[in-house]
Amino acid sequence: MNRKRILVSRCLLGEPVRYDGRSKALHHPLLEKWREEGRLVPVCPELDGGLPVPRPAAEISGGDGEAVLDGTASVITEHGADVTGAFLSGARRALETAQAAGCVAALLKERSPSCGCRRIHDGTFGGGLREGRGVTAALLERNGIRTFCEDDIGALAAFLDDGKEEDA
Repeated sequence: MNRKRILVSRCLLGEPVRYDGRSKALHHPLLEKWREEGRLVPVCPELDGGLPVPRPAAEISGGDGEAVLDGTASVITEHGADVTGAFLSGARRALETAQAAGCVAALLKERSPSCGCRRIHDGTFGGGLREGRGVTAALLERNGIRTFCEDDIGALAAFLDDGKEEDA
């Protein structure tokens, strides 16, 4: 049986790849089931874009990931460095990885400037949030790969089982 593949943020799998050198492991029976079935395709767009661990915190200034893709917003570190290029490069590599692996969906870390699916930090480094997607989530959605945050794992399961994609 050919099962639908899922792109997944490496930090959700317990890998210490976040900006602060930590992980945000998601402990959920569905994630473990998908891991055992070999359906998960791990990525970290920020690492894949060339950024180190640890790294300065970054937020999107002037919009969201859609605006970054359109060239009207940028990703800036807490120290003022423009890291937009690394975020765009990482997003493109995540998309290439997803397409090569046949992923139909992605399970991503909410609030991340790369992976946020519904909400991201507001660009002030004050802890505020705003509606919007991160750069990678926006690029995946533009290319037909549905994105879900860790709180939406049930919705992801429903999407995978809804019959829109054929299991062979």
